[in-house]
Amino acid sequence: MRILIANDDGYLAPGLATLVAACEGLGQLDVVAPEQNASGTSNSLTLSRPLQVFHASNGYRYINGTPSDCVHVALTGLLGYKPDLVVSGINNGANMGDDTIYSGTVGAAMEGYLFGIPAIAFSQVDKGWGELE
Repeated sequence: MRILIANDDGYLAPGLATLVAACEGLGQLDVVAPEQNASGTSNSLTLSRPLQVFHASNGYRYINGTPSDCVHVALTGLLGYKPDLVVSGINNGANMGDDTIYSGTVGAAMEGYLFGIPAIAFSQVDKGWGELE
């Protein structure tokens, strides 16, 4: 199984690392996430400036755009294949009710869905990560 992992809190977010760890062993993982926190960007795509792809020392790729940009760029040429699943998160805070309309976490999953790929977004109710060990 090939899994594309994205988020909206940025490529250095603890939730992203937690989601990657949870998916390890399920198949080939590729992470493409925003360079900065992009919470609240919904399904927006960047149309007014060029996007750039960067490689992080942890093996992730990150883009100077929105969560939807990350999934869109990954699916339209960056990966070179169509993943079997898109997962997004883990968002730092709940995405419930109206929050889902604005959520970049949900937007990244929706971008995968719009390309015909099963997708899911993960969020946690309580903000903050406490003590990570």
